[in-house]
Amino acid sequence: MAQLLSQQDANLVERLRAGDEEAFMELIRSLNPSLLRVARMFVPTAALAEDVVQETWLAVLNGIDRFEGRSSLKTWIFRILTNTAKTRGERERRSVPFSALDTEQGGFEPAVERSRFTGSGHWAVLPRAWPEDKLLAKETLSVVERAIERLPASQRAVVTLRDVDGWTADEVRNALDLSETNQRVLLHRGRAKVRRALEQYLSEEP
Repeated sequence: MAQLLSQQDANLVERLRAGDEEAFMELIRSLNPSLLRVARMFVPTAALAEDVVQETWLAVLNGIDRFEGRSSLKTWIFRILTNTAKTRGERERRSVPFSALDTEQGGFEPAVERSRFTGSGHWAVLPRAWPEDKLLAKETLSVVERAIERLPASQRAVVTLRDVDGWTADEVRNALDLSETNQRVLLHRGRAKVRRALEQYLSEEP
């Protein structure tokens, strides 16, 4: 097994190759929600996304003996997914190249609007501190979740994989076939929109 593969991945691959059903179920429980989110970027309906994920898992089972360990197991699985989803999306005539999404629609989006600063670069009005009790409340988490759900599909996927699932920039870039710049721009724009929604909610008078 190639050096790029962690010992944990190597053990999991061996279990999968041995037909260990529990190992396969562990993998499904771990990755299925993220796979569905990414698949949804390329196909027009949730039902089609579920079909794409099922096809991906079948491809994983059929191809695990040919997995060479040149990437992490997770990256390999997501590459299968994106290729499958792109093919299905094109078949549905709804596919757009992922790397082109959002990055061609204007330039840099600031995390905070320029109108909130003076010409010298200082705050026009100092932002209020966010109350800790409100920041940690369940309602606040719901605001964040709704803000993420409203993001364009590509931004939503990158923000979710990075900030919810805890992926590294390289993992997201490799799995979604993004350039470093595209990954950074999508993450910045998505985070900026979530921050604005959170700021608006936390700034409301009780």
